[in-house]
Amino acid sequence: MVIGAAVLLFIASFLNLYSVSGYSVDTNAWDNLGYGLGVYLGGVIGAALIVVNRCLPQPRKVLGLDLGTVGTAFTVLSAWTLFWSLVDVGDGASAAAGLILGFIAALVLAGAAVATPLVPALQAALVGAATPIAPQPYGGQPQGGYGYPGASQPGQPGQPGQQPYGAQPSQPTQPFGGQPSLPSAPQTQTPAQDFSPFWFAVPVARPLFGEDGSPSPIAELAPGTWYLAVEQRGATLVAQTQDGRRGVLQDTSGIQRG
Repeated sequence: MVIGAAVLLFIASFLNLYSVSGYSVDTNAWDNLGYGLGVYLGGVIGAALIVVNRCLPQPRKVLGLDLGTVGTAFTVLSAWTLFWSLVDVGDGASAAAGLILGFIAALVLAGAAVATPLVPALQAALVGAATPIAPQPYGGQPQGGYGYPGASQPGQPGQPGQQPYGAQPSQPTQPFGGQPSLPSAPQTQTPAQDFSPFWFAVPVARPLFGEDGSPSPIAELAPGTWYLAVEQRGATLVAQTQDGRRGVLQDTSGIQRG
């Protein structure tokens, strides 16, 4: 919807803005740069910012402002200006195709931009999102590559020089006639924890907050990427990103476990 409305708005900028009975008026938005660049092209730029922001793996910010939010502001301003231009047509003139079609396109563009975060049907990926690699059960054989289930971790079973989990260490053979070695003290095993780390992916982008309780996010988890849940705190999870940052994921609804 955003892309189609932006194309229609750009086409409308080349059509006549006004018509006067008995006169041939040939003026479009580009005869006045305030209309051409500020209103029509401003709406197209806003649509481009929204589309680019949706195509990126994670939302980008410029000077602390989200690109999608800036783009939405551009589209709303374009629709607002065209509305009053349509209402306040001069005496003896009437709105022509460029102004009418431009207002309709800008209205649809602004409506789609504002409704996108609110309507789940409009949140579908514009391009094919990266499909998460099929996870192995936690503790499976390492396959390499940090950031995906089954990635090689130090000290996992199956690596050279490691004893299989639960196996008894081999004892040296006693020479014939030698004194048997005294049995070693039984090893105290750590009681099993109710929580085991697991890999998960989020259905939509969600903020990751600091473990110190800071209200500002330290990172944003993106769909199509696996993250490691290392601890559970009530209804929240302590997650670790691929670059090693840890934080609290407060919204765990709909996550896909690995």
